[in-house]
Amino acid sequence: MNRLGGRVPWRTLLRGLRARLVVGFLVVAAVSALTTALLTYREARNAILQRSQDIAVNDLRAQVNSLAPELTVPPAQADLNNFRVQLERSGKSREWDISVHYRGVPDSDEGAVGRPVVIPADLKASVEKRHVPAFQRIDRAGDPWLLIGMPVRQSDGEASALSVYAQLPLWAEEENVEALVSAAQRGALPVLVLTVIPALLAARGVLRPVRGLRQAAGRIAEGKLDTRLEVKGADELADLSRTFNDMAARLEESMAELRRLEANSRRFAADVSHELRTPLAAMAAVTDVLDEDADSLDPDTASAVRLISQETGKLARMVEDLMEVSRFDAGAAALHLYEVDVAETIRKTLQARAWQQRVATELPEDVRARLDPRRLDVVVANLVGNALHHGGEPVRVVLHTPEPGADRLLIEISDSGPGIDPEVLPHVFERFYKADSARARSEGSGLGLAIAMENVRLHGGTMRAANSPDRGAVFTVDLPLRQDEPAETGGAGEADGAGEASGAAETGGKSAGTPSGAGKEQQV
Repeated sequence: MNRLGGRVPWRTLLRGLRARLVVGFLVVAAVSALTTALLTYREARNAILQRSQDIAVNDLRAQVNSLAPELTVPPAQADLNNFRVQLERSGKSREWDISVHYRGVPDSDEGAVGRPVVIPADLKASVEKRHVPAFQRIDRAGDPWLLIGMPVRQSDGEASALSVYAQLPLWAEEENVEALVSAAQRGALPVLVLTVIPALLAARGVLRPVRGLRQAAGRIAEGKLDTRLEVKGADELADLSRTFNDMAARLEESMAELRRLEANSRRFAADVSHELRTPLAAMAAVTDVLDEDADSLDPDTASAVRLISQETGKLARMVEDLMEVSRFDAGAAALHLYEVDVAETIRKTLQARAWQQRVATELPEDVRARLDPRRLDVVVANLVGNALHHGGEPVRVVLHTPEPGADRLLIEISDSGPGIDPEVLPHVFERFYKADSARARSEGSGLGLAIAMENVRLHGGTMRAANSPDRGAVFTVDLPLRQDEPAETGGAGEADGAGEASGAAETGGKSAGTPSGAGKEQQV
């Protein structure tokens, strides 16, 4: 069974480490058993044949030594035939075929009771020229035979002219060897079956620490960085466990340091943004007064006043954007859901920024959804402002009517500009991303699309950026129509920034047409 409760395919099991260990163990056992069997077979066969050979040689020597003194010297042909017949009939251990040779007397098989003896030349030379006993195992038509050559010595120890040759079949010995092989074959299968048990035990012993390592790695992947392995023994697996523990400890230290630095960074951005709000509010109030009197000032002073007022507004929107991002990072952003008419909410967003004449809409009526209207306003304002500023008019906002039974809401914002560079598309929702790295400053904070994405994610939705086949860029917002009221994750932080998520949500005249945060992500 796998981790999800389903059955693991046989093909996967057969390719697994356990199967390979068991198969490897069986292969080693089979090779060892086969090698042992071959060596045993060879030694047993040699021992059986050697024993039969020794018995036959000793029997022949005894019979020759017993009957040779009675042979007339020099013998006649009849004497040799009679001597041969006596030897053939006197075999104690088996029946053999005898051939007797005496120098000066022609060979004759008259009176032979067995098969004719065929003597190899090398065997005959050893017996008759070197006068030493000799034997040789040969194969005739697939049957094993033993040939024995025995020189007969005189009573004084000198070599005589008489030589005796015998041949006997080794069928009985070969049958014994075959019986031994058959017994080994019958016992091989049970032995291999029994070998599976220690193979499984060995595989289990090897895989237990590997399985523990896999589970520990899974816990590390889930974020449980305090996971450690129990180290047992001093083998390679124990060394691997120690290495894993060292890695996990260093990873935990690194992640703790990164979290600390990240928390300090978020706290710094939030603190700086918060501290800047009060002086910026005072500066904005002063610049508003100066704007009202700018027409009465000389041209240079009026231009400087308007520049200061414009830059102060940008700085204020950037501070608000940074504070909103800080709330998302801290998990302090929360949804306040209401049943809203989506088309009406989008119209109010466009009207608040005086975009009605610049944006074409397709907003079907009676499309209702449970959303946070303020955050939807931020999303639409940032996307439309981005399209107006970096795309090209006309800009279109299309609300798709959900299909019957569907639970998703789709909003498309498209422009008629040159589109987005394909290399830029994967990065358009990143914070502070600039498509044109040579441009030192931007009219927006670089956070507008990132804030829009975070608001969409907070609703449980998704947002995509693409290029239209015709012309221009298309941003698609995919939101659920219904969702439960989420638990607030940081009420105080949300209350502090309610209604201030982005300058794009403001309705002042100076922000109309230039929503904060809808800046440089779509620079193409």
